[in-house]
Amino acid sequence: MTLTEDEMTQAQPDATLEIGKDRRRKEDQRLITGRTRWTDNLTLPGMLHLAMVRSPFAHATITNIDKSAAEASPNVVRVITGADVADEQGGLPNAWPITPDQVTPNHPPIAVDRVVFAGEIVAVIVARSAAEARDAAELVDIDYDELPAALDLKEAAEDKVLAHPDLGTNKSAFWRFDSEEAGTGGNVDEAIAKARADGIVIEREYRQQRLIPAFMEPRSTVVDPTGEQITMWSSTQIPHILKFLLAAVTGVSESKIRVIAPDVGGGFGGKLQTTPEEFITFLVARQVGKPVKYTETRSESLMAAHHGRDQWQKLTLAAEKDGTVTGFKVELLADLGSHVSLVGGGVPVLGAFMFNAIYKFPAYQFNCQTVLTNKTWTDAYRGAGRPEATYAIERIMDELAAELGVDPFEVREKNWIKHEEFPFTTVAGLEYDSGNYEAATARAKELFGYDELRAEQKRRRESGDQVQLGIGVSTFTEMCGLAPSRVLGSLDYGAGGWEHASVRMLPTGKVEVLTGASAHGQGHETAFSQIVADRLGVAFEDVEVLHGDTMVSHKGLDTYGSRSLVVGGEAIVKAADKVIEKAKPIAAHLLEASVDDIEFNAGRFSVKGTDQGLAMAEIALATFAAHNLPDGVEPSLDSDATFDPVNFNYPHGTHLCAMEVDTETGEVTMRKYAACDDIGNIINPLIVSGQLHGGLVQGIAQALWEEAVYDDSGTLVTGSFVDYLLPTAADTISFDLDHTTSPATTNTLGTKGVGEAGTIASTPAVVNAVVDAVRHLGVQDVRMPCTPERVWKAINDARGGAQAETVGAAAPHFDESTGMDGTVDRTSGGNA
Repeated sequence: MTLTEDEMTQAQPDATLEIGKDRRRKEDQRLITGRTRWTDNLTLPGMLHLAMVRSPFAHATITNIDKSAAEASPNVVRVITGADVADEQGGLPNAWPITPDQVTPNHPPIAVDRVVFAGEIVAVIVARSAAEARDAAELVDIDYDELPAALDLKEAAEDKVLAHPDLGTNKSAFWRFDSEEAGTGGNVDEAIAKARADGIVIEREYRQQRLIPAFMEPRSTVVDPTGEQITMWSSTQIPHILKFLLAAVTGVSESKIRVIAPDVGGGFGGKLQTTPEEFITFLVARQVGKPVKYTETRSESLMAAHHGRDQWQKLTLAAEKDGTVTGFKVELLADLGSHVSLVGGGVPVLGAFMFNAIYKFPAYQFNCQTVLTNKTWTDAYRGAGRPEATYAIERIMDELAAELGVDPFEVREKNWIKHEEFPFTTVAGLEYDSGNYEAATARAKELFGYDELRAEQKRRRESGDQVQLGIGVSTFTEMCGLAPSRVLGSLDYGAGGWEHASVRMLPTGKVEVLTGASAHGQGHETAFSQIVADRLGVAFEDVEVLHGDTMVSHKGLDTYGSRSLVVGGEAIVKAADKVIEKAKPIAAHLLEASVDDIEFNAGRFSVKGTDQGLAMAEIALATFAAHNLPDGVEPSLDSDATFDPVNFNYPHGTHLCAMEVDTETGEVTMRKYAACDDIGNIINPLIVSGQLHGGLVQGIAQALWEEAVYDDSGTLVTGSFVDYLLPTAADTISFDLDHTTSPATTNTLGTKGVGEAGTIASTPAVVNAVVDAVRHLGVQDVRMPCTPERVWKAINDARGGAQAETVGAAAPHFDESTGMDGTVDRTSGGNA
């Protein structure tokens, strides 16, 4: 591949501008010194505390609740059951019914007569301290009649056991995209049939295991009903959406509700939810007329906060004998858990538009069946549908390369969109506006030392080394900047995707920025300050960013889907530009010039062709004083703006991973990881680096360590960090990262999302590397997480399975297949 110098040139930041600088985050000072504003830090006068009594059963009827002992416990104010509030508690909302006939079970915050997952709330203790509430919770005596539980996803899809017997089925919704029906491509079944006759057909089935977001700060909620408004503080990603839904469900006027998201210790989609605990705390506070707090324990968080992923993916890829893909078909089973959560039903649908990834597939079909089970409900987890899609296509593209006996990059280059073809409308109907996969790949291979590592791999195989080297490739793109309201409306999503911002010019020349994007660790205050500092020509330190409070920033749609910068940031730009336009006639009046002759640059208004001028701060003070304004001009520069993009945006990149695999023990060790991402223009490289490092570790963790496991009765086995394996810094290596730049055309900053990129790209890179290390031994797949046991068993099974029975018996909760049945049908001349 030959690239021009222009294609390989990295955009260099202007040293005089804030954009492009490695600014340390403004937020970090209070975070690292412990002066944080976590919800659980709040203590209000007369505040009461809640503890939740949770079901130990995955599925059972509630036959009796004896709360007398708990009510008699010291300092217990009240014990509330679902029956006590059945008529007023309402049900949790589902904002994304993906089909008109979607089966959606009622979801009361407190179970009334039946529980449908282990961890469901059945009673609430209200006490004067958290410790007394927890003690009293142990005294509630509940009688259950246990029912059969739907736990296995494939069996649930066949309605063998019903998660909700009253519904008559576990099937929630079936959603399909077909390129022929949509007019974006050909007939996929015809493409597969033709490939069976004279080409290559590869069929694989992959498992996306269930994951737990495992944010640093457990969820916490405080509600104060004693003022003119009911104020809720919550560790949430979505204060504005939460406010709206509290009003919609409870009937309380939206103007009487204020929601504040103070410092929020991570979310990863896990706090993109309106939770039973939030509705319960709101309800109890109104009932008792006092402030009320609930903070979950870590075990409650792992058990009852929503989970992510959990899919079976059946894939069929058709190709010509030279590796040109002619069709791709996806059949998906997605586990919703016990309920259809806020947007959980739509998460797999987001993935539908990404299974084709960076490739020019002529025919494509996506089929998704969402299924109810008796497990914790699922919803968005970092990447939300796109990591699942990227994993599937990048795994099967490696399978195609293996069948052809060529380097994995050869089939990718043969099928990917060339940089000169942008903008490009994909077979899934999306228009990719910009990109350069060739440049990102060339840089990633250079960082990685690709050719040298391939040569080392060859030597190890030829020598029969016990420790084999595998190289994994992942070339990805994603649709992010979740926003275009018309697109979301076409998918029956319950809200828009716009974002709102206000820019206030203070008389002293300082600036306040109000944004509807609510931060939970991303660095909004720093990046938005850099944007405004450049736009208005003020000092970075003179910009204050306010967010997360629906009274302060009264409009917004919050933070998820890598939308903060590309949607929220653009709204800030538009508001700042309005400030400049409002200031121009005032500047012209004060400078005794025509508005048409006024120029604005680097924070100063000047008259063309002269040295006459006034700084923005001078205009701000003159506007505040209002002593000498043009007739009809109001004394305010403050401006609002709302931005609703016309398209998503599409970061992309190439990630490479080298894994060493001990073929005798199954131990896997990461040797090297290099990546080159293209996220458009970069506001703050330091923040971007942090986002990528964090995302990489989360994606690698899915590949190697994390899995939410239930036993045969529906109890979460991995209910603590003893069993749910999160990596630490000691478990990872240093990553080699770089970027290329293809500016987005959908916003004036030219930026693309980065918050989910690392997670999306890294998982298939790691698993491809593990499989590549042992493919020559006959291994086609290792089911995630690629534990030493699973890797060893896959190798042993490929060698004939002499010892597989013994090892399999030693770990019963890992008894599902280590790899999926995979067949390659390579025939020609009409032979089936």
